[in-house]
Order: sequence, then C-alpha cells, then structure tokens
Amino acid sequence: MTDTIKQTYLEAVKAFSVNQGEPEWMLTLRLAALDQVDELALPVIERVKMHRWGLTNMQGWEPTDSTDETEIVVDEKTNPTFVQAYNQTLMEYLPEALVEQGVIFTDIFTAMKEHSDLVKEAYMQLAVKHDEDQLTAFHAAFMNSGMFLYVPRNVVIEEPVEAVFYQFADSIANFNHHVLILADENSQVTYLERFETIGQGEAKAISNIVVEVVAKQGAQVKFSAIDQLGGNMNTYMNRRAHIMRDASVDWAIGVLNDGNVVADFDSDLVGQGAHSEVKVVALSAGRQIQGIDTRVTNYAPHSVGHILQHGVIRERGTLTFNGIGHIIKGAVGADAQQESRVMMLSDKARGDANPILLIDENEVTAGHAASVGRVDPEEMYYLMSRGLEKIEAERLVIRGFLGSVLTEIPVKEVRDELADVIERKLM
Repeated sequence: MTDTIKQTYLEAVKAFSVNQGEPEWMLTLRLAALDQVDELALPVIERVKMHRWGLTNMQGWEPTDSTDETEIVVDEKTNPTFVQAYNQTLMEYLPEALVEQGVIFTDIFTAMKEHSDLVKEAYMQLAVKHDEDQLTAFHAAFMNSGMFLYVPRNVVIEEPVEAVFYQFADSIANFNHHVLILADENSQVTYLERFETIGQGEAKAISNIVVEVVAKQGAQVKFSAIDQLGGNMNTYMNRRAHIMRDASVDWAIGVLNDGNVVADFDSDLVGQGAHSEVKVVALSAGRQIQGIDTRVTNYAPHSVGHILQHGVIRERGTLTFNGIGHIIKGAVGADAQQESRVMMLSDKARGDANPILLIDENEVTAGHAASVGRVDPEEMYYLMSRGLEKIEAERLVIRGFLGSVLTEIPVKEVRDELADVIERKLM
C-alpha cells in the first residue's frame, strides 16, 4: 500500500468513526490496526490457500444501500431478537423484564456510545486481538456492522436470544461484521445466530466476521449458528470464546455457505474448571473451498474441551477439518478430545481431516479420531435392495452421518432448523 493510498483510507476510517459517534478508544484501535494491515501475514489454515481470495480488499468497506429489491419480512417475536442488514437494524426486540434486569442487546455502534466501558472491556481485548494476523487487523480497522449482547451477573435468560444478519447477493459492499457477547458472572444464555445472503445476483464481495464470546466465572453460554452466505462471498469467519473459571461455552455450528470459507472456531479455557463442547457440521459442493480450524486450548487445570465435527463433500468441493487440542504447561487434569470425519460423495471431491494434539503437561487426558472416506457401499446396497433410488439412499446415509453430530445439539429448534437446511442443500 503506497503512502497516498494509506492516507486516503486513514482519513476514510476517521470519518467513518466520527459519523458513527465512536468513542476515542475505538478510533485509536482502528488506526493502530490499519497501520499493521500491510505488516502482518495472513493466518495459516493448513492445506488451504487463500491468498487469491481478496480477503483484504479495502474497496467497498463502507456499506451502502443495496440495490436488491427483495423485501425482508421480519416477523414479530416474543423472545429477544435482533435483525440487521449490513449496518441497518431492521428489528431490535428485548422484553421489558430483561431490560429491567440490565440486559443489553443492540447494534455495536449504539453499544459503544451508550455502554462504552462495557464494550471496551471485551472488544478485541480478551478473545480476539487486533494484531494477531492480517485478517484480524483488517477487521479491526474496517469493521462496519455488528451487535452487542450483555448478560449481567446472575441473570438467567430463559428464552433463546436470536440474531439474524443479512447480506445481499447484488451488493459489492464488504461485510466486516462484529458480534460481541459478554456473559457476566453466573449468568446463563442460549444464543442462536444466522448469517444469510438473500436475493439474486453474483456481485463479488468479501466478508470478515469476528464473533467474540467472553464468559466470566460461572457463566453458561450455549451458542448455535447457521451460516448460509452465498456463492458470491469469500468469507473469513473467526469465532472465539474466552472462558473463565467454572464457566462454559458450548458451540453448535452449521457451516452451510455456498462460497469459499476459511474459519477459526476457538475456545480458550483460561480459568480452572472451564468447559467447552464444539460441534460442527459442514457441507461443500460445486468448486467450493472450505478450510475450518477448530481449536481448544486448555490453559487452566481441570479444564475440559471436546471437538466433534462431521463434513460432507459433493461434486468438486473441498473441505479441510483441522482439529487442534493444545494443553498448556500447568493445566493439570485437563481433558482434550476430538473427532473429525469427512464423507466424500464424488471421486473429484477432496477432503482432509487433520488431528493435532499439542501436550505440554503430563497429568492430562487427550485423544483424537479422524477419517476421510466414501459412502459405505454396503449401506448403499442394503438401502437400494429395499427399493430406494440411489439418490434417496445416498441422502439417508448422509443424514445418518451428520445426525451423529446433530443429535448432540441441546436446542431442539436448532437441531430441526439445521436438519432442514441440510436437507435443502442435499436436494
């Protein structure tokens, strides 16, 4: 980047920050990150080459009104709900009883203005740091939309909290989106988010999405996500939890996008007794490339982190699962387990399942399982001998393969919705 171009973006970032009414600390963070975008390297996702995806294309980072004529219908809700298209909030509903208890559920810019200290405490400070690599720095500099959820100490939200984030297929605007969830001590929340591309069109765009979950002592967060971004998007997705003493963050993630994706799903177990279960299902088709790093790092004694991920590849698709369990020196009694399995439905499909265990402590429990293979011909023969066509038999086998993950998801509504989306994609 030349000095002239850099100065142009520096002025644009300053203007954007002022227009959004951001506090001074946020502008300082943006400018520090912008200064490092050219200096830092891209993150390394084993066996995935993303250098030509344009994930650091700075043009179009300021969202504009889409030309898509699709009308977004937002149904009335009784549970906490947030709906956003780029940085335009379409719905923001929080029951009065939760407002009175101090729950905050709003867009990221309003949160920075009205609850600056709370946001500053966690925004790219604990879970994801702005200077980790080129994509985190790019995100910190050019973040243009997002949401903030705060659950105060000892507050239990009984109903699921839902958030829906839309991107339009005809828009070239970058989707640099940030979600920050701060669960205070002994709080409980079940959260469901959806990223979705709507409308017709193939305008090429990029998305850089960072989701941070900070669970303080004793907090319990059940996090579910269904990703359905379109084929026009090259996506970087970073979801990470910072989990303190006796807290838990359980993930259930469906990676069902149509475009190229690199993803980091990380859980940092920083407090004694911290716990995380990570469950991922993924589908790749066409010429789509998806690389998913799922990592659990046990920093503290008696922390527990388990990974379960299953993926299906059709046609010429590519899917790579890198499962990483890292037990840090001093994490006595830690437990790190992982299972990654990939099923290929075509001789032109490419799949990898790479288990990695990094153990720096003796008194621990750790293990892994990984496999990559085709549909079992005996299963297919059995089903077809009962009168099923090959396509239907194949779908049943796939549903059974992914079902071993889906049945582990604790929220029935998420299980049902994921199953429906998978069924539609298999059709």
